[in-house]
Amino acid sequence: MHKRMTITLDEAVYEGLYRTVGKRRMSQFIEDLLRPHVVDTSLDDGYRAMAADKAREAEALEWCNGIAGDMADATR
Repeated sequence: MHKRMTITLDEAVYEGLYRTVGKRRMSQFIEDLLRPHVVDTSLDDGYRAMAADKAREAEALEWCNGIAGDMADATR
């Protein structure tokens, strides 16, 4: 969900922003700049790093399949 807010900028900063990114892209540009400073992304970064580790992912898939097999055996 997005929230609307009003900010005040120096005229030269606004004009530079307008020239650089355009009127319709200002909000996204500002959000992209601010996000790393105000949103804790360490958990996301950790999950991304784990998903990139192919050996770990293969081991996790094998473990999950083993658990599923154990559960299937237990219900028989």
